[in-house]
Amino acid sequence: MLPAAPAQAQERQQGPGHRPPHGIENCTAAACHFDLPPGTYDVKVALGGDHASSTALSGETGRALLPETAAPAGERIVRTLTVNVRTPEGEPTGPEGTPGLDLVIGGAAPALADIRVTPARHARQIFLIGDSTVCDQPGAPYSGWGQQLPRYLRKGLSVANYADSGESTVSYLGNPLLWDTVRPLIRRGDLVLVQLAHNDKTTDAATYRANLESLVAGVRARGGEPVLVTPIVRRWFNADGTLNNPTALLVNGLGVDHPAVIRSVAADADVPLIDLTARTKVLVESLGVEGSKALYLYHEKRDNTHTSVHGATVYAGLVRDELVGLGLVPEGRVRTG
Repeated sequence: MLPAAPAQAQERQQGPGHRPPHGIENCTAAACHFDLPPGTYDVKVALGGDHASSTALSGETGRALLPETAAPAGERIVRTLTVNVRTPEGEPTGPEGTPGLDLVIGGAAPALADIRVTPARHARQIFLIGDSTVCDQPGAPYSGWGQQLPRYLRKGLSVANYADSGESTVSYLGNPLLWDTVRPLIRRGDLVLVQLAHNDKTTDAATYRANLESLVAGVRARGGEPVLVTPIVRRWFNADGTLNNPTALLVNGLGVDHPAVIRSVAADADVPLIDLTARTKVLVESLGVEGSKALYLYHEKRDNTHTSVHGATVYAGLVRDELVGLGLVPEGRVRTG
């Protein structure tokens, strides 16, 4: 269903000064590349073909943009999603990646009939500030929940994931590639989700609280809306099948209960709170020692902190549900039409 000639061939045919349209001419059977500057774009796709199909889209550094979507034989399903294009395209301290917008066409039986990319108008950004459990991980089998969040959102909402592996509240505020880069990008009405705790292993309670308060104040000064997020639990079970221990619940070696401090700052500063620690604790305990392994990289790496693609997708769904419950984003997934 796709044209054989890529964008480069069209440019050769039509002259070096011609800029290819941002449509299906830029696609092969497996991928699309659009020569675009950093910004926010609406991507409208028509899915389907002569046979029954099932298509998913991912893009840039492994971001899940469109969940697998079925189309009956002979029918077209239209979806529109909003995508953030930036440099670096993944973690802020990582490699720059490929300029422009890159999409990967996947699914059990993919069929992309048409695509159109246009600058997004009046898009609202959801900025993510976090660590390796949130970030756009550079490769399998790792995935942060922020990498999976776009698949749950409607047109007009774009995820700008500035989470970075290994960061604490101290290092995030201190690195010019991180907070100093994000802060000027925040516009009035944007959401800024902050989940930093896993690497604050030596941060004392007063410093940790002050750092969170500084991030909240900085977001508000730009007209954005901060949202504090408690960290996902570590999969570290007690003999009784619970996670009631400092390792699982992110209490550091100084006795700082990170989730408790985050809850306190949220209450005192009147900031919306997503208690992801509580939500993931309930889920992990309900699945038990064996069932919860699939959420993390236990099988692949014996890793009980970082999530698999499956786990990141489940946790991103919890974040989306909380955002909807707080009235911060509309209900519903990627928009038709």
